[in-house]
Amino acid sequence: MTPRVREILSWYGSDNPGTLANLARLMNHGRLAGTGKMVILPVDQGFEHGPARSFAKNPVGYDPHYHFQLAIESGCNAYAAPLGFIEAGAREFAGEIPLILKINNSETLWSNKSPISALTSGIDDALRLGCAAIGFTIYPGSAERKTMYEEIHLAAADAKKAGLAVVIWSYPRGEQLSKEGETAIDVVAYAAQIAAQLGAHIIKVKPPTAHIEQDAARKVYQAQGIPVATMAERSKHVLDSSFGGKRIVIFSGGEAKSTADLLEEVKGLAQGGAFGSIMGRNAFQRPKAEAIELLHQVQNIFAGRSL
Repeated sequence: MTPRVREILSWYGSDNPGTLANLARLMNHGRLAGTGKMVILPVDQGFEHGPARSFAKNPVGYDPHYHFQLAIESGCNAYAAPLGFIEAGAREFAGEIPLILKINNSETLWSNKSPISALTSGIDDALRLGCAAIGFTIYPGSAERKTMYEEIHLAAADAKKAGLAVVIWSYPRGEQLSKEGETAIDVVAYAAQIAAQLGAHIIKVKPPTAHIEQDAARKVYQAQGIPVATMAERSKHVLDSSFGGKRIVIFSGGEAKSTADLLEEVKGLAQGGAFGSIMGRNAFQRPKAEAIELLHQVQNIFAGRSL
């Protein structure tokens, strides 16, 4: 156990030894083991966006085993996916990488300005499959947020009782938010705070832009001179909003982008103190060798190694 991992675990004083052990599993696996940083491969896009949109660009991705292999061979800290993909490889790859079961999901066959995901698996499934954590998406700003907050409260309580860690995907969306506002710095920081208040051990948010969505928030940002011009400044502010940096905050890779643009974004996140990245499409839609090289570059940035 490194001093850094021990320090991070000390922030979660109310949790039982089982949950702390699973948090340690996540931080002590892969190429970033012991650093307190993490890079996770998430593959929930088949459910969320459809198989062709997710896997046709690199057709080996239709096979669930491919994603286990990619996560393992690239030295990721963990692999996250919905029930079906986890079940398809949990026995074959048992013990080779920590697993995060995404217990709620949505799809794009129905469009709703007030999004909410369906519960698609549960704590018993996570325990049966040997997972270290559950994952859950909330949409702050949605008219359905009350239901999601209540669902994750119950799921998180059961997960912690069973010794599992809790990862919350916190993605602001709703009728009263503009598209630009979904990644605005004030909104992303608020979403991170909400996830922390809901009991998340690990918080996943999108990289924020310098846009400020809320008029009331803009007044405070201007009056207090909160710097948000650079990605480093914005990621630091998101961490400050997550209990003064005492919650693990990782940032999504987002839409597919060039390697240069992605690495530049990651550098800014790392400079601001981000704990890592959770990178799906930008990894698994590339050929495996290229994906592994990219994930290694991202890991090297968070580890403070030169590229």
